[in-house]
Amino acid sequence: MAKYLKKHQQSETTPDDALRIARGTQRPGQTKEQTKLVAQGIQKGIEQYKKQQSAKARELDRKLKKVNQQLASPEAHEIEVQDKVIYRQHWLPWVLILLSWLAMAAYWLV
Repeated sequence: MAKYLKKHQQSETTPDDALRIARGTQRPGQTKEQTKLVAQGIQKGIEQYKKQQSAKARELDRKLKKVNQQLASPEAHEIEVQDKVIYRQHWLPWVLILLSWLAMAAYWLV
């Protein structure tokens, strides 16, 4: 049941890293309590960043798994090919019909 804890388990190095960063950015005259508060804020930010990155990694893993399942399915190997039929007419029948109409019009007029 420890796997399904609601609270995110924090790393042992996160508080140390946060305190080190807080001390590095410490202002002159800043008290230890203020530095600890800054370190806590930095620690929360680090934990939130780690949560976001793990959520992104899980989502990417889900997408990759879904794509791999689609590629492994037997339907994926059957590719539907649609033949595109292009009708192209020759110019000769149109020229002949035009000439016949012109000849008929000339005959009728003359």
